Amino acid sequence: MKKIVLAYSGGLDTSVLLVWLKEKYNAEIIAYCADVGQAEELDGLEAKALATGASKCIIGDLKADFAANYIYPMFRANALYEGRYLLGTSIARPCISKAMVDIALAEGADAIAHGATGKGNDQVRFELSVNSLAPHLQVIAPWRMKEWRDQFPGRTELIRYAESHGIPIRQSVKKPYSMDRNLLHISYEAGILEDTWYDATKPEDRPMYVLSKSPEEAPDEPQYLQCLFEKGDMVGLQTEGLPEILVDHGVTPLGEKDGYTLLDPLGIMLVLNHLGGLHGIGRVDIVENRFVGMKSRGIYETPGGTILLAAHRDIETLTMDREAQKVRDSLIPDYSAMVYNGFWFAPEREAIQALVDKTQETVSGEVRLKLYKGNVMYAGRRSPQSLYSYAIATMEGDYTDEDYNQDDASGFIHLNGLRLKQFSRVNPR
Repeated sequence: MKKIVLAYSGGLDTSVLLVWLKEKYNAEIIAYCADVGQAEELDGLEAKALATGASKCIIGDLKADFAANYIYPMFRANALYEGRYLLGTSIARPCISKAMVDIALAEGADAIAHGATGKGNDQVRFELSVNSLAPHLQVIAPWRMKEWRDQFPGRTELIRYAESHGIPIRQSVKKPYSMDRNLLHISYEAGILEDTWYDATKPEDRPMYVLSKSPEEAPDEPQYLQCLFEKGDMVGLQTEGLPEILVDHGVTPLGEKDGYTLLDPLGIMLVLNHLGGLHGIGRVDIVENRFVGMKSRGIYETPGGTILLAAHRDIETLTMDREAQKVRDSLIPDYSAMVYNGFWFAPEREAIQALVDKTQETVSGEVRLKLYKGNVMYAGRRSPQSLYSYAIATMEGDYTDEDYNQDDASGFIHLNGLRLKQFSRVNPR
């Protein structure tokens, strides 16, 4: 191998990994850092990578791509892993992997390297994505190499190696948990959180959370939020204080429509994260099943995603055909597992996505939500493509037999009850 693209964060592990790879393979190392909304300090990262021995450091701004081409398609499917996890870390990995593959191909690299551990899901997600996009590229995973683990059994050995090789490192107080942040969420795992009985809602643990206030500290007054959908995607918002929120987050509107401020997917996510965080929305504490076979405990903050999912589900109730929704919903567990396990670029996920997107062609309209102390409450929905008919559904006397003739229900019930009657005759209870 003559050239390797390394997933680089500038932290202790990847800084050591950069030098170690260069020594082991005598190869040129290109450092790649993907900005998917982690809001980490990137100033000085390029200089540090070059000083550590990289031939080049590329920082990719993937936030808009992540929102439009990964978060939004996944939310059209209402994906929830094991019914609770909004897949914040999982969906970022194929976005990062594709960008790394693009860099590797453009630079003529022989391999991609990452610092994911041999116990986690990320190693699988990165490598399955590379397999799908560029099968000729090799993948180097040092944590699955015995010589790496023997040389670096702990943090102390990493620090010693860095010092002996002149690698600049920033010493900091090690947090009693690990964090992973992107535009969709923050995850907290390991350390003190490995005790599944540990209560992370205590007042003393509030400093851990970054994206959201605790529900107890959220405003005492609810906030109404109106959401505009077009073909399954949220495209516009209407709420008190929106112009100020847009300025604070550097979001430029795309225009206006029927009183709504139109925004791109990145702008939508930034606003929803702000509002959800303000009102203590989107915290979840779960034990999940990793793809590699073990259970793990994680705490997640997903303020914007929680609002997006709630609003999307609600507009679907008004605009989706019952049987089409039943077919799509039956695929949610499989689709979610594909995202979680790293099969984003697999043909089966793409096939399900095509079905999902077909069902979304009629999912347009408005949803009104009330945000209050950790809750997202439904407060109305309407659509020009609404399948709800007052004339059919009303219990009042102003319906007509042409819309719904109640006499027809007798035959409907008789035919559906026929098999039940016969089964009971043959098999009395």
